[in-house]
Amino acid sequence: MRYKHLRLEEREKLYCLRAQGLSLRNIAKKLERNQSSLTRELQRNIRYGNCYFRNEYLPCKAQGLAQRRSKKQRTRAPLKEPLIFLYVREHLRKPFSFSPEQIAGTLPLKHPGKSITTETIYSYIYSKQAKEYQLWKLLAHARKKRMTKGGRCVRRDGKIPGSISIDRRPGYIGKRVQLGHWETDNVIGTQSDKTALSVTVERVTRLVIISKVGKSASSKTDNLTKRLLGYPQGARRTITTDNGKENSYHKQIASNLGVKVFFCHAYHSWEKGTVENTNGRIRKYIPKGLSIDLIPEETIQMVEERLNNTPRKCLGYLTPQQKMNILLTN
Repeated sequence: MRYKHLRLEEREKLYCLRAQGLSLRNIAKKLERNQSSLTRELQRNIRYGNCYFRNEYLPCKAQGLAQRRSKKQRTRAPLKEPLIFLYVREHLRKPFSFSPEQIAGTLPLKHPGKSITTETIYSYIYSKQAKEYQLWKLLAHARKKRMTKGGRCVRRDGKIPGSISIDRRPGYIGKRVQLGHWETDNVIGTQSDKTALSVTVERVTRLVIISKVGKSASSKTDNLTKRLLGYPQGARRTITTDNGKENSYHKQIASNLGVKVFFCHAYHSWEKGTVENTNGRIRKYIPKGLSIDLIPEETIQMVEERLNNTPRKCLGYLTPQQKMNILLTN
């Protein structure tokens, strides 16, 4: 026989029949219930409320406790089910370090028929249930509290001599419809460092090139030329950068690579949002304040390979390297 929870009416009858001195066996027969069910009912609702019930079984109080227990049991477990829970936890932790979007996107590919939303993962990470695990430390920006989207303020302009403004860059480049348009930036560690990370990203594929360079314009120019010459002419058409002094030799870069170099407005970092986003991803492996001088080349190469071989939502969960290979062979 399928078990059914006691109703309030049955609890009231149980209370009255016990007050008349009937045994639980006889009460069970009258209520057409199993005697063990009535025993459990009394134990649960007297033992857990001795002070509250004054060691008595009170039907109305027992009904309230039962309803609260039922509501708590109906609460959905974190991340739906054990398989999804383990998949999320596994891919959040190192060495995988997938973002919630990447986890949500790859789950149906690995386990057909299973799904979870990005918001559900974020909600779990910042929930009271997961507070002790500090899963927020595994996110790209490792923020203890969720941030709301905010605006940016526009500041004064600056300019490198002979630079071409991003205003003159063809509009189709912003639509990411053609391979070969790159953005570049330098990531610094400490002010006393003699080196920085040169980060260059292709806008369509999100393929990234990371190198340790000196802070001078000549070092940046030489490295950028060397790395991008490894790609065919069709994969290098333009470069968008900022007004940092390391980009002073932009004319030489344009000549060496056969590209056009465009400059963002000063303090408008969002105009090269692809490389700025990539810088944030790099910070997961190389946090702010860490000296670039002390980072070995092997670590930099590892970060580059990791980023280029991590599935991206914007690429239909292909990796940047896979997307580049596809476009180069077409």
